[in-house]
Amino acid sequence: MALLVGKQHVYRIDKKGRLSVPKSFRDVFEAEGFRGVYAFPSFKFPAIEVCGLALMKRLEASLDHLAMFSDDRDDLAAVVLNNAEALPFDPEGRIVLPAEFLAHAGIIGPALFVGAGARCQVWEPDAFAARNRAAFDRARARGAVLPMLKPGDGTEES
Repeated sequence: MALLVGKQHVYRIDKKGRLSVPKSFRDVFEAEGFRGVYAFPSFKFPAIEVCGLALMKRLEASLDHLAMFSDDRDDLAAVVLNNAEALPFDPEGRIVLPAEFLAHAGIIGPALFVGAGARCQVWEPDAFAARNRAAFDRARARGAVLPMLKPGDGTEES
């Protein structure tokens, strides 16, 4: 699976509500067999989560590993699957985000695409800048470290 990285993708939503998806992101999503994306409001941030078919299937399979009828499974299924929308690309590589998604993210002007590995997020640019600064500050304050996995076998390097 290709990685979606970077945050230099700012686009305006046109009068018809269409938003261009960065070509580098579009290419990744289209390679997964659906000429579009899946999107849902983030339950953690004022942002819109955007992913391809492969990650959507992984999310669904991961939910199936939770106990049937458990609160965790029901709540996560509600916030992800029940709110997700399949959004096909138009011929120019644009999508139309539902008005409630835009309201959730506070997007009324430009929209910022931010790569997040297997997914990307769409933010109001100033909201992302504040969140990004806060994340840097929190990581520095707690001395965050990232254990590196060995290539191929997934075990931690020593």
